[in-house]
Amino acid sequence: MKILAIADEESRYLWDFFEKDKVKDIDLIISCGDLDAQYLSFLATLSTAPVLYVCGNHDRGYDRKPPEGCICIENKIYVHEGIRILGLGGSMRYSAGRHQYTEWEMKQRVAKLKPRLFLRRGFDILVTHAPAYQLNDGRDLPHQGFQVFRSLIEKYEPKYFLHGHVHFSYGRSHKRYDKYQNTHIINAYERCVFDFEDDHPQESLFY
Repeated sequence: MKILAIADEESRYLWDFFEKDKVKDIDLIISCGDLDAQYLSFLATLSTAPVLYVCGNHDRGYDRKPPEGCICIENKIYVHEGIRILGLGGSMRYSAGRHQYTEWEMKQRVAKLKPRLFLRRGFDILVTHAPAYQLNDGRDLPHQGFQVFRSLIEKYEPKYFLHGHVHFSYGRSHKRYDKYQNTHIINAYERCVFDFEDDHPQESLFY
């Protein structure tokens, strides 16, 4: 299954210079947040692939006008062709803004999912906006990752962890790809394509 992961910045390659051939082989589109709702709706309209999304810390407009034709997977385990996808959007709380959480608040969100995690026997892809603590995150509070994401990875060993939030333009040495234990970690900033079945995605990531 070929997946297009996107986050944080609308891709001119896709939006301004769109050609259907660019997404004809894409089976699933996953947004990790902080993207214009119209951009997601655009991709849903012009692609045959389902568009899944979680909210970023700047996605306050989604409450009034969510992306049309797209599927919100916040606090859910969404199953697509047998692949279990867990969605947990938002960032570390650094102001009074929407879609921001303390570590304790994020742990409470995860705790409420335990019955579904038990029923589904875990998950295959973890989709978040913020990274996990000390896994490609920043040391400043707004860009610090959640420890509970790391705990989820350690306990359930999903094949992939997709996140956004940390831009490559920040001047830090944030990585597109990393690996923690048996989980492949992909920073979806702007766009990248990978094959879910690939055991060595770092060798074939396209962006």
